[in-house]
Amino acid sequence: MGSFLLFIIDALLNLLVIAIIVSAILSWLVAFDVINLRNQFVYNIARFLDAVTRPILRPVQKVIPPIGGVDISPIIVLLVLQGIRIYLLPLAFGPIIAVLH
Repeated sequence: MGSFLLFIIDALLNLLVIAIIVSAILSWLVAFDVINLRNQFVYNIARFLDAVTRPILRPVQKVIPPIGGVDISPIIVLLVLQGIRIYLLPLAFGPIIAVLH
């Protein structure tokens, strides 16, 4: 059971990492006018990704303003999420998995 919970939380964090990366790439494509938000499909994807990533990115954006017009908050959040996935999850779930086996 502990391994399954570890897997689920790790997978959800991994999906969040993917959503942040796709959101950043999408914002660049819109900024450079490669794709257009007037397209309903692109607009819906952008709204969904914004709704998913905004609660995680907003606290970092409040602390660290854009540097030279470039928002580095996705990079910082990605580093923190990867640290959680690699170091904290195994540390937190290690004793649980050991007890249940």
